[in-house]
Amino acid sequence: MTTSAWTDLSNRGLTPLSTLFEQEPDRLSRLTGEVAGIYFDLSKTHIDAKLVETLPGLAEERGLSAARDALFAGGIVNPTEGRPADHLAERGQGAAGAVDSAAARRERMRALVDAIEAGAFGDITGVLHIGIGGSVLGPALLVDALSGTAPRIDVSFLSNIDGQAFDRAVEVLDPATTLVIAASKTFTTAETLSNLQAAMDWLRGAGIADPQGRVIAVTAAPEAALEAGIDDTRILQFSEGVGGRYSLWSAVSVTAALALGWTAFEELLEGAAEMDRHFRYSEPGKNLALLAALADQLYVQNAGAQSRAVFAYDERLELLPSYLQQLEMESNGKSVSVTGEAVERSAPVTWGGVGTDAQHAVFQLLHQGTALIPVEFVAVAEDESSLPDHHRLLLLNAFAQGAALMRGKPSDDPHRNYAGNRPSITILLDRLDPRTLGALIAFYEHRTFANAVLMGINPFDQFGVELGKEIARKLGEGAEAADLDPSTRALMERAAI
Repeated sequence: MTTSAWTDLSNRGLTPLSTLFEQEPDRLSRLTGEVAGIYFDLSKTHIDAKLVETLPGLAEERGLSAARDALFAGGIVNPTEGRPADHLAERGQGAAGAVDSAAARRERMRALVDAIEAGAFGDITGVLHIGIGGSVLGPALLVDALSGTAPRIDVSFLSNIDGQAFDRAVEVLDPATTLVIAASKTFTTAETLSNLQAAMDWLRGAGIADPQGRVIAVTAAPEAALEAGIDDTRILQFSEGVGGRYSLWSAVSVTAALALGWTAFEELLEGAAEMDRHFRYSEPGKNLALLAALADQLYVQNAGAQSRAVFAYDERLELLPSYLQQLEMESNGKSVSVTGEAVERSAPVTWGGVGTDAQHAVFQLLHQGTALIPVEFVAVAEDESSLPDHHRLLLLNAFAQGAALMRGKPSDDPHRNYAGNRPSITILLDRLDPRTLGALIAFYEHRTFANAVLMGINPFDQFGVELGKEIARKLGEGAEAADLDPSTRALMERAAI
């Protein structure tokens, strides 16, 4: 669907960033904002005052208000699968029935957490959390970011169907005091079930008489978990309408609740709810997720940017880029619109790294390469480490990189010339805690949704992940490889599989 505002967005010129700051004295106040203890600075993007003025019309033409209302009302926003997106119900928004069900399931989850902490499973010192995709990426991000240097419980996350991954995951755990949590939406995921069987064999081999009694299943298909031998008292359910990459708000994060404490999990939900309210009720020109999506579309549709880089200037957020890769690329990596029409450009590749490590690895290309790559810096103002001087240097590096990308440095020596005029967004958390992390993740969810609406695509299905898995399954079941390409057949023969 092409509209006049969309055409204007795609065809407008990009005024140099330095010129925008000269022409717009109020630029900083207009393109910054704060929600839930997080400061967002979008002033170093090429969004100008005129483009912001067109945003309400663009949003209206692309149907944002109606789509957002449907999302928050629990309507069918995933038309290809006929489903709502019920992750908001976990935060108290959506259809009344979905919200009530989410609350009841959360109480069941809390009761199980209380029982574990009270010793119902014996002395538990560790958890082996098994899943794949969002069933691991979300909880792993929470635990890694918030557990600090003295976690309440040892947690290993296992996703890859690789014996090396399994060996590493269980190496730090004591089978005598380990609980296994298997998270799978359908409870048919091959990787998860294979790893679950390996985990039970590991427990059995260590002398645990009833390995299944140590397993908690988290799924949207409880009947499948029952068939796999998991007792009903140890099955936690979430809605079929909660996609894997949006599932950390549900019982999928029971591991995080055990590692961080129930209060931390509730604060995570509360922080996300604050961002929900901001996205739902803020006017377009002040809506931070929508403004960020506008910048995204400006660079993708107008400048042909094919990637976006996210750098966490805090070691505790090292898993954030990986989490965002799935959220953004699985949601918006589509080639057709909701109605099945081809789209010219969809989501860029999301990638990134951590702090000054990344500066010494990839920033050469960001500063002097030929590709336009919008950059995002995520940092935390308050230091909680034992080395405050290190934290100061870390923040100075983050802010300096944004300034350098924008300013550049001309030189008569072409090898030492920095063109500048390269965009960045800086997101600065007052401190890293469950509330701010919940709000940050919700911001990225709403930004992803806004991008999808502006592009006219469905962000809630993911059919693109299925074909390779289908072929692998058929080959594993003994199907002939004759219809495969010669390269694939030769690889199978060489590996003797």
